[in-house]
Amino acid sequence: MAHTFRRCSLALIFITMWLLIKAKIDECKRGDVTVKPSRVILLGSTVNISCSLKPRQGCSPYSRRNKLILYKFDRRINFHHGHSLNAQVTGLPLGTTLFVCKLACINSDEIQICGAEILVGVAPEQPQNLSCIQKGEQGTVACTWERGQDTHLYTEYTLQLSGPKNLTWQKQCKDHYCDYLDFGINLTPESPESNFTAKVTAVNSLGSSSSFPSTFTFLDIVRPLPPWDIRIKFQKASSVSRCTLYWRDEGLVLLNRLRYRPSNSRHWNMVNVTEARGRHDLLDLKPFTEYEFQISSKLHLYKGSWSDWSETLRAQTPEEEPTGMLDVWYMKRHIDYSRQQISLFWKNLSVSEARGKILHYQVTLQELTGGKVMTQNITGHTSWTTVISRTGNWAVAVSAANSKGNSLPTRINIMNLCEAGLLAPHQVSANSESMDSILVTWQPPRKDLSAVQEYVVEWRQLHPGDDTQIPLNWLRSPPYNVSALISENIKPYTCYEIRVYALSEDQGGCSSILGNSEHKAPLSGPHINAITEEKGSILISWNSIPVQEQMGCLLHYRIYWKERDSNSQPQLCEIPYRVSQNSHPINSLQPRVTYVLWMTALTAAGESSQGNEREFCLQGNSPLGN
Repeated sequence: MAHTFRRCSLALIFITMWLLIKAKIDECKRGDVTVKPSRVILLGSTVNISCSLKPRQGCSPYSRRNKLILYKFDRRINFHHGHSLNAQVTGLPLGTTLFVCKLACINSDEIQICGAEILVGVAPEQPQNLSCIQKGEQGTVACTWERGQDTHLYTEYTLQLSGPKNLTWQKQCKDHYCDYLDFGINLTPESPESNFTAKVTAVNSLGSSSSFPSTFTFLDIVRPLPPWDIRIKFQKASSVSRCTLYWRDEGLVLLNRLRYRPSNSRHWNMVNVTEARGRHDLLDLKPFTEYEFQISSKLHLYKGSWSDWSETLRAQTPEEEPTGMLDVWYMKRHIDYSRQQISLFWKNLSVSEARGKILHYQVTLQELTGGKVMTQNITGHTSWTTVISRTGNWAVAVSAANSKGNSLPTRINIMNLCEAGLLAPHQVSANSESMDSILVTWQPPRKDLSAVQEYVVEWRQLHPGDDTQIPLNWLRSPPYNVSALISENIKPYTCYEIRVYALSEDQGGCSSILGNSEHKAPLSGPHINAITEEKGSILISWNSIPVQEQMGCLLHYRIYWKERDSNSQPQLCEIPYRVSQNSHPINSLQPRVTYVLWMTALTAAGESSQGNEREFCLQGNSPLGN
């Protein structure tokens, strides 16, 4: 963009000069303006400007009536009565300055006599860092250089190239801001060690300067074209243990450098190869991973420069059999005296473990006492639920499958995870660490500490009612740890039921607590849906606050009541929050008195606004409401 601006500026100078020449033809009939020593001067020089009238071109034959005025652009800088005016001017800035001489006669407008444009600049500096390059064996020689400071004058650049047998090529550039020229000739590899010398000379009206000569050979300046037609071939479709990268190069290429990386990585793996002849084997690629490949070329071990990198080849390596084992967890729920529901959950394998697209999971359920496989199931989900007998010893195995095979199965014995009270961790606490994480801490079991093989911390969003569809999260912790930071699927202003399990080889113990990462006062209070009279007391029933309005873990409910139309402070009853509770008795109301009742809920951050109001009069068995 700057280069275009400079071209436009130069064009504007030429247009201005042409207009001045035309103006001189039209406007210099009455007199002349002369500039000495020259109209093109070095920065800091002094010039003498003279303006003189031609015969019979003044206001009158008497010179004192002729007032000549010299303008610098539109600012008056000198005047004189007579037929001529002389002025010495210093301190002119770089660039073009316009001077105009005018004649002022009594009782008439000023008349333009003539004008002059003075160009102030500097001699060209010595061009620096001259370098030449030929792109490709069939390309042409082009050179670039640094001009130095702007001369502010028309400057011509001449680029000369000398070669063997007194051959000489020359190219000129009449662009004011020239720093690049292409000779349009092609150097051939017939004499790769023959010397060529390039030199650039800058000339303007104030002087000239030449660069230091730059001497080079064919091998020094020819930069190969980037390799093309890049492709990859895997030796066996089922393995990435060996693959070959192919490409095409110019004929004289001796060296190649290859770089490759997974598409989601910023770090390149680099390989340098000699005389590869368009192929190279790669041995360390990961399966089922998209890679980027690029190649560059060079003609000589020590001379010349590398080509630009080739266009990027993107290719995905083949799948391989999964490695690693699934992290499996489970929940038990009693259905009746003879049946129980088992819900299995497992986490996805990491990309490096899956080594392909997981197509399905295989679940095997076995009754250990009889050694008989009872159920085999294929599922595409990361959970599976079944109903089994409450008797017998059960075990499950879960594995992941891609197109090449199955991972090793994860085997677990189904046991009552909270049955062993002596294994239960104690003093469990849950404290907010950030908006999206909770720190869970606990103390080891008071007894059987040596039996603990690992801890499992489990959490899920608290949801009154049926919670079978709520996602389950868990992490495992070694037996020497007594804390865990949970952050997966943790959202602020949401209450979570957190359990800590201590597991031995064949039994487990657990403790639970409610926790949240961030909390506010609830957005609303419980909605009282019924008040009934029971033997001189009342039973208040309410609907739970919607989960999205609880804003954290609820700690208490408050039931308020006061006599209707009374200005006294209400009485209240505070009851601890329990997930399944939705009713509570009040036995301190007076008979035949109408009361107004309402409820609020509290988190650690504060109390909600009140819920709906209900009226009730304790008499007979008929509830009143509005």
